[in-house]
Amino acid sequence: MPRSERSPLLLAGLLATAGVAHFAQPRPFDATVPSSLPGTPRAWTYASGVAELALAAGLAVPRTRKAAALSAAAFFVGVFPANVKMAWDWRHRPAPQRAAALGRLPVQVPLVLWARAVAQSSGGRS
Repeated sequence: MPRSERSPLLLAGLLATAGVAHFAQPRPFDATVPSSLPGTPRAWTYASGVAELALAAGLAVPRTRKAAALSAAAFFVGVFPANVKMAWDWRHRPAPQRAAALGRLPVQVPLVLWARAVAQSSGGRS
């Protein structure tokens, strides 16, 4: 399988795994939900899990790939505040945990770029 065909499927796999994790182990995700959001953290955890699963499904289908990839890029930007909250909340934890929380912040950039690249390689299909 050429790299251009694997890339969207790998991104779909990443999103599907994250989506399942939101349901299998919701508590860690609940803790990252900013308190300024309305509703309960669990509702946001489940909603983001559903979004990740929907994005994964959209990326897996060539016909919906471009729209799903652009939506995934927006999603990665949208969840950035949760990663900032986690880094802030974990600022007094042991160094390895602090490093993990801080390390999540710059990871959003390649994820956004990856999703955009998938959208661009999908051409006019959306």
